[in-house]
Amino acid sequence: MEKKISDVKNKKNITKDQKKFSIFRRLRAYFLTGIVVTAPIGITIWLAIQAINFFDSFVSSFIPVKYNPETYLQHGLPGSGVIVIVLLLTLIGALAANFLGRFFLKTSERILNRTPVIRTIYGALKQIFAAVIQQQSGSSFREVVLIEYPRKGIWAIGFISSETKGEVLNNFNDDMLNIFLPTTPNPTSGFLLFVPKKDVIKLNMSVEEGIKLVISAGLVTPKVKNNTNK
Repeated sequence: MEKKISDVKNKKNITKDQKKFSIFRRLRAYFLTGIVVTAPIGITIWLAIQAINFFDSFVSSFIPVKYNPETYLQHGLPGSGVIVIVLLLTLIGALAANFLGRFFLKTSERILNRTPVIRTIYGALKQIFAAVIQQQSGSSFREVVLIEYPRKGIWAIGFISSETKGEVLNNFNDDMLNIFLPTTPNPTSGFLLFVPKKDVIKLNMSVEEGIKLVISAGLVTPKVKNNTNK
């Protein structure tokens, strides 16, 4: 009889411990979810504020006192530096589109390309910004695909840049695709692969979702839209 009572008490104690552990796990899950939800928003807002403050202070140092809005306002005018820089870049772009602007641009590039070290930095930055502008205008990667790489049975995420043409295509009997295979977590480096179109599985996720999947090493997985197709 005493043994049965002891067993019942032990079971009750175990149940209480399980409930406490369950509550702790639930609170921990809520806490981690809160971090996942608020961290990207908070960091983005903080970075935006820091960027605006930086541009405001940078631009205001070049504006004469009597033309500076902060001279007449009790508080600063947030975003004024960003507006000035946007207008300045637009003006430079307009000037670069005419003959005189193109002349100065080519002259500047010629000087930079002949300067050791500087030409390497300038060339890399020019390629990066050109790639970003192309992606924003929709003329960069077309689709996200799966290809078997580096061997059969192992699959990797790639991006179709264009259809293979010219001398490379002449060496094959099949239709080929130019596919960029990015590395993780830095998708700006990777490999250019020429893959037969029939060996490529096209995915329905967007290019942006594919890049997020690569950068996060598979931690950020897009929702399934439709069935994939070859």
